[in-house]
Amino acid sequence: QVQLVESGGGSVEAGGSLRLSCAASGYTYSSACMGWFRQTPGKEREGVASISSRGAYTNYADSVKGRFTISRDNAKNTLYLQMDSLKPEDTAVYYCAARPRYPNCVTDSRAYNAWGQGTQVTVSS
Repeated sequence: QVQLVESGGGSVEAGGSLRLSCAASGYTYSSACMGWFRQTPGKEREGVASISSRGAYTNYADSVKGRFTISRDNAKNTLYLQMDSLKPEDTAVYYCAARPRYPNCVTDSRAYNAWGQGTQVTVSS
C-alpha cells in the first residue's frame, strides 16, 4: 500500500533553517504529483508547495515564496522541503501528500489521496 514517511522536523529559532524529507513507497513515485501541507490547531490544512511528477513545475503559497524550496529525487523516491528564513508563523505540523497516477498538481488538498503522519516544526522568536 502507499506509504509516506516524513522526517526532519524539529525546533529552530526564527531565521533558521530546516529540511524536511518524505520517503515514499507502494506506488510509482515518478508518476505522482507531490505536495507539502501544514496545519495548526483550529485551522484548516494549508497548501505549502507542490511539485509535478518530473519536477518541471512547482507552486508555492505566497507566505513561503522565496523562503521555501520543494524538490524531489525520483531515483530515491523522496520528496524534500528546504525551509529557510523561518518565522514563528511557520510553526505547524507539516504533511507530505501524493497524487498517485496524476503527474500534475492542484492546490485542493482533497485531490491528494495519500498522506504521511506529519512532522512538527516549531519556530521560536
